[in-house]
Amino acid sequence: MASMDFAEAADEFGRPMKKENISEWQAGWNVTNAIQGMFVVSLPYAVLHGGYWALIALMGVAHICCYTGRILVDCLYEEGEDGSLVRVRDSYASIAVVCFGPRFGGKLVSTAQVIELLMTCILYVAMCGDLMHFSFEFVAVDIRSWMMICGVVLLPCAFLRDLHMVSTLSFWCTVAHGIVNIIIFGYCLTCAGDWGWGDVDLGLDLEKFPIALGLIVFSYTSQIFLPTLEGNMRDPTKFWCMLKWSHIAAGAFKTLFAYVGFMTFRFKTKDAITDNMPVEIRRFVNMVLVVKAMLSYPLPYFAAIEVLQMGLFMGKPATLFPSCVDPDSEVRVWAMALRVGLVVFTVLSAISIPHFNVLMGLIGSFTGTMLSFVWPCYFHLKLKAHVMTPSERAYDYFVIFLGVLFGVVGIIDSGREMVHKFQLGLPI
Repeated sequence: MASMDFAEAADEFGRPMKKENISEWQAGWNVTNAIQGMFVVSLPYAVLHGGYWALIALMGVAHICCYTGRILVDCLYEEGEDGSLVRVRDSYASIAVVCFGPRFGGKLVSTAQVIELLMTCILYVAMCGDLMHFSFEFVAVDIRSWMMICGVVLLPCAFLRDLHMVSTLSFWCTVAHGIVNIIIFGYCLTCAGDWGWGDVDLGLDLEKFPIALGLIVFSYTSQIFLPTLEGNMRDPTKFWCMLKWSHIAAGAFKTLFAYVGFMTFRFKTKDAITDNMPVEIRRFVNMVLVVKAMLSYPLPYFAAIEVLQMGLFMGKPATLFPSCVDPDSEVRVWAMALRVGLVVFTVLSAISIPHFNVLMGLIGSFTGTMLSFVWPCYFHLKLKAHVMTPSERAYDYFVIFLGVLFGVVGIIDSGREMVHKFQLGLPI
């Protein structure tokens, strides 16, 4: 596979594709969008079953995911003859081609990326339907109908052309996230007199904590987007600073949020902390969360489009299908139809797949841990071991071990839950 800078990708006619590069702040909004996700409202529930171990995991996983994000982007570069770093690879998949071989390497990673990204999109649609249904239970509209309504609103995502537009939506997603946090924190502070300072302990609920740990790990996964973000930055040298501070801020906030939320509701803490709040506040917060979910959708959707385009639609003979863009660098009509079809696919999947949340946990336990823990460290060892210190190599092996452990535990736990639901004949 030929190497090229993602920010300077050319179409089949050799003309540069129109891409508006983004600043480090815009890249930061995208990373924040990815790691300050919808699952933040479930973090106090993680403390209920994990105590201080959950708080330690919130900070530790933030550090690990920041590290694997950095080394993954490092694998895009090689040292030139003059000692400077040269970007010789353009994507996660192109790294896999070098490390796993040209026959299956790129296809394996690209498939895992697309599955993870589309599952994330489907989850956002499903969450919108749930939130709308339980906010307006007095309206004669079922969950599937709400999902379809939200899907219609999401159709314009098919017309997104570059990360600059996605970054703008990610900024407003962060604003919506901030509104939710202010409301929840404000309510918790009004209950400060009843906080259970001594209720957080070192005990572990070994049956339920793996689920909470899965939420923590999933809430920090942004590695899929990072090669694209770094390749589209105006100044890639600021990537590491952006990544570091976004994860520091996320780790600090999530730990504080989880701790305060649990102390407020203590052993009555529900799966989503919003369910513990008064009906009027809960309804408003849920509506803001619906807005946040819709604004979160474009980032994984756009990333999935990019992965599919790079792998299948760059023009023959490089890829199986012709280029998505015409000689004027405009998206072709049939390609736009495919983009719309992808949005429709995510909506129909959310509507039709039974027990999608559990299924996502089952599949995501493999794809998520591989993409975020195991493969970045394996690639790093494969490409950079000759310049790494023994302690750096040992840390990479440690992260691989954790990734395999989290993946196996998650698959077993989600598989058991899936079998249980089908045995009971529970509805979607």
